[in-house]
Amino acid sequence: MIDPANFPGRGKVAVLKTTPETVFEDYAQLMDLAGYQQALPQDHDTLLKINISWDTWYPACSTTPWQLEGAIRKLKADGYERLLAAHNDTVVVDAYVGEENNKHKFVVDKYGLENCHLYEPPFKWVKYEPKQPFLVLDQVFPEGVEIPELFLDKNIIHFPTVKTHVFTTVTGAMKNAFGGLLHKKRHWTHSVIHETLVDLLQIQQDIHSGVFAVMDGTFAGDGPGPRAMRWHEKDIILASADQVAIDAISAKLQGFDPMKLDFIRLAHERGLGVGNPSEIEIVGHDIGNEPAWNFVQEDTFASKGQKMIYHGKLKPLEAPLLRSPIVPWAYFASNFYHNVYWYPQKGRKRCEDALETKWGRMFKEYGDGTVVLPGMDPKAVAVTAAVGGVALGGLLVAMALRNRKKNRDRDDEA
Repeated sequence: MIDPANFPGRGKVAVLKTTPETVFEDYAQLMDLAGYQQALPQDHDTLLKINISWDTWYPACSTTPWQLEGAIRKLKADGYERLLAAHNDTVVVDAYVGEENNKHKFVVDKYGLENCHLYEPPFKWVKYEPKQPFLVLDQVFPEGVEIPELFLDKNIIHFPTVKTHVFTTVTGAMKNAFGGLLHKKRHWTHSVIHETLVDLLQIQQDIHSGVFAVMDGTFAGDGPGPRAMRWHEKDIILASADQVAIDAISAKLQGFDPMKLDFIRLAHERGLGVGNPSEIEIVGHDIGNEPAWNFVQEDTFASKGQKMIYHGKLKPLEAPLLRSPIVPWAYFASNFYHNVYWYPQKGRKRCEDALETKWGRMFKEYGDGTVVLPGMDPKAVAVTAAVGGVALGGLLVAMALRNRKKNRDRDDEA
């Protein structure tokens, strides 16, 4: 169990500038600057929580192969023997496809790591009993919160990237636990996502022997993240044992006030880490010399609809829309927007341009040198349309039944 008030590396973030020629040495130096060996006891197994925000490669979207390889090289050189790559499942991303397209599987196999897809046998999920009251998770999941049994009493390293997010403004180390610790119904928490991330950090500090984050900003993304972003070469990497602090410094670099982001402020106020930049020690690169990034957080068409359900006029329909058998409509909307419309129209060209940069050329060199840039797959379009049609029909039925009930109630009152 980690003492949130007094863990090694609390309130400390390492930041470095890097290049493709020096990135592995830079990651090793970065981890030392952040004091990773003090945070991660060597006599415990270490989980590497890889981030796959899209099964398609897109700059700044998912863990980079050099970020993962740099950390693995350093861990192995320092005597960390059992390293396990950890993947979560998601309703909109295929982790098996994602680990291939993002070159993670190539790196994992190259160093002989155990590759764990947590949502499949033999991995079990067990009920978690909180030591301190939750903010929201017990209300969202009154039947109890289940977590992967594999996580208990192990170190964990998160591998986020520097980017914006449609629901949390920025996403980083704290959000990276969202997939690993919660099952497929985690989208039920989106209306209370900030409080959920704080609850998840509380769980992590209770179950893990050590927690650390290695964050890549070689490519960084702004706009409607975590997928439909504008990419920027920022040549920056970060590391910390304090998940709150590293997210705060990432937010500050992007141009946001960390203490105005609820998940950072709440975690800071509950003493789970340090979110106020004035209280954070930054070692390595002086971020005061970094030109202003001026990133902005934006919505996609799909996220605007989701926010209407979570916080707007459609809030009364949240349960039938997102917690009932017709929920595939939401997966349809996300898949259709990102994979059928946005990527062929905008994303593919942005990827092609990115491959001409220094980091794009390095990405291309991994594995067999090929980069999957999907077009509009007719089969995927047909399947997506079929699912969408069924879901839309279910939605119309649900709305009709709801209106009928309202009319009946009005007649009864009359």
